[in-house]
Amino acid sequence: MSNLMSGAKMLLECLGREGVDCFFGYPGGVTLPFYDALYDHHIRHVLVRHEENACFAAEGYARSTGKVGVCCATSGPGATNLITGLVDSMMDSIPIVAITGQVPTKLIGSDAFQEADTFGITRSCTKHNFLVKNLAELPQIVHEAFYIASSGRPGPVLVDVPKDVFQAQGHYSPVTSIHLPGYKVFTEGHTGQVRRAAQMIWEAERPWVYAGGGIVAAGASPELRELVEIVDMPAVCTLMGLGGLPAEHPNFVSMPGMHGSYAANIGMSNCDVMIALGVRFDDRVTGRISAFAPHAKVIHVDIDPAEIGKNRAPDLPIVGDVKRVLQRLNKFLQELAPDLQAKNAASRKAWWGQVRGWKAEHPLAPVFSDTEIKPQHLMAELDRLSGGQAIVTSDVGQHQMWAAQLIRFSEPRLWINSGGLGAMGFGLPAAIGAQFARPDKLVFALVGDGGFQMSIPELSTIASYGLPIKIVVMNNGYLGMVRQWQELFYNNRLSSVELDCFPDAEKLAAAYGFKGRTVQKPTELASALETAVNEPGPYLLNVRVAPFENVYPMIPAGAAVHEMVLGPPEPVAVPK
Repeated sequence: MSNLMSGAKMLLECLGREGVDCFFGYPGGVTLPFYDALYDHHIRHVLVRHEENACFAAEGYARSTGKVGVCCATSGPGATNLITGLVDSMMDSIPIVAITGQVPTKLIGSDAFQEADTFGITRSCTKHNFLVKNLAELPQIVHEAFYIASSGRPGPVLVDVPKDVFQAQGHYSPVTSIHLPGYKVFTEGHTGQVRRAAQMIWEAERPWVYAGGGIVAAGASPELRELVEIVDMPAVCTLMGLGGLPAEHPNFVSMPGMHGSYAANIGMSNCDVMIALGVRFDDRVTGRISAFAPHAKVIHVDIDPAEIGKNRAPDLPIVGDVKRVLQRLNKFLQELAPDLQAKNAASRKAWWGQVRGWKAEHPLAPVFSDTEIKPQHLMAELDRLSGGQAIVTSDVGQHQMWAAQLIRFSEPRLWINSGGLGAMGFGLPAAIGAQFARPDKLVFALVGDGGFQMSIPELSTIASYGLPIKIVVMNNGYLGMVRQWQELFYNNRLSSVELDCFPDAEKLAAAYGFKGRTVQKPTELASALETAVNEPGPYLLNVRVAPFENVYPMIPAGAAVHEMVLGPPEPVAVPK
């Protein structure tokens, strides 16, 4: 039986059937029919203060739950303001459905007020996009959008809806099936390849697991844990994969890459079999790709066939869902264990000893000072208070890297950051989405003084909804990572990186009706953070840290992984 309703109500009906309980948006002229229908609907709409932040908040919701995040904007500037968030979710494989308004169909192409070619603009930054041309196709398109966003390799999908489609009346019938003949998802992996992978792993002398964001996206953490325990081999998790293997697990080494640990990077350089799971051999991990893991045979598992061989040619490619592939791989490993486990067992044991030696020789450890707050000190305190259980969102930059190095995550979907795109201003709105999605969780928005000032308007959103987010600004007075590169690679010619004017945190928070303060002394840091955590509502803590501290280890751009720099250069002695 079908019901007569407007396009706006049809859209809400479809969202409800997809399990959407809240979405993030900003209304405008052509979306007024949709917002009028929303007035009587149970789905919660969160009014952000900028459309870009609507997409970032939807990402925070999706990243913390695994569900599809939803955002909405009007035509023209509303839609174009979503672009950064769409690119971010595309690069990090985050399932997002973005709904945009469009001018009436008769006016499309006429340069009407607030018209933009949203369909054309977003083709390259979405997994797929739709322009709804008539009311009859709206329900099918919406359900297809959710299916595409969440299946296979997740990603953003945009649905552009003209105003007259919102207003049109028609009979709604529930969509019962999705049929996309040109869209294929490979999930199982080739049985022969999976079995061969198990044999290669048992035959390895120096096996190594390289796990990425695909582990988190696929919900494959239990299978990853089982894999490393069956073979007892070291594993690293990338920036996007942190929490995929608990930080306290004895087989977890650390994060690899440009600011990864010595043990992680040297281990990757010396392994003989690398099991790459849900990764894309990103340049921030591999360094100079021609010198990456030169002795390793690579087993690459990924659900996206386009990633196989894109940056590093694998010796054994497996296209499939990493969770399902690991389930079968673990089974084959156990079946082959009686015949192959003893082979090279002594070498694998010696390999582990070497890796543990590297960890002990060059640990990722906090740095403390009696006179100034070191950024590493701040991360150590956040680690202590989170206990591996809090959600931490971040922008991009030095604070992001120190957090990834020093804050431990005991499960996936607790560490939320802009990985591939590296978008400043991401952390605060992402925390809003995460807090709505996980009201049971303590949420820290760990942001830099630069990124925070790009997202200050969302303090209004936080205050309006009474979200108990703990905003921690790591304030070093600079665009820190840019300053670090200028110091190290541009003869310390600091150009346009000083942030010499920052608002009074206590007054700024008070202007929005909640508490805040600035802390500058190392002896005050722990108690200040505890006060913020114990505050029932939001809290803004501005932490003034050492301005010229640099993030180490570091792989310089264009260098190989084994050419990493472990610390600042030693001062040259001046002859007397």
